[in-house]
Amino acid sequence: MEYVWIGKIVNTHGIKGELRIKSDFEKKDLVFKKGFEIYIGDEKNKETITSYRVHKDYDMVTLEGYRDINEVLKYLKSNVFVARKDLELDNNEVLLEDLIGMEVKDNQEIMGKIKDYVYNNSNILLVVSGEKDFYIPYKSNYIIKIDKQNKIVYTENAKDLIL
Repeated sequence: MEYVWIGKIVNTHGIKGELRIKSDFEKKDLVFKKGFEIYIGDEKNKETITSYRVHKDYDMVTLEGYRDINEVLKYLKSNVFVARKDLELDNNEVLLEDLIGMEVKDNQEIMGKIKDYVYNNSNILLVVSGEKDFYIPYKSNYIIKIDKQNKIVYTENAKDLIL
């Protein structure tokens, strides 16, 4: 099974076993809901969400079968994953992590490959490694099309972003 990283359990909250997850996953609405299965830690322990709420910058969940803080302490500092198939993405939807390794083609010229993405305030920037490294805003007019099959991100005038 293929897993997608969605965040990390950073703390507990209260005494009833609520977990505080730090997540910047772009499709939270698909995963943080009652009845959704998540996988925790390196062992990918399967758990089911029984409640969800947002508190400050955190996603707060309780898990099925856990009613006490002492029962969930084993998950502290653990990574949280979901099964990719459970996301039910349609064919033209991509996750940010899928973009890593894709070629960037600007007006038919290959500019480099996406090697990472970073969050800059409320913007997501794709880190492109080529002759010179540069950034492309993910939600922008520069990106025309993402070809998942051929692993190419088509851009227009993105070379203007190279300093």
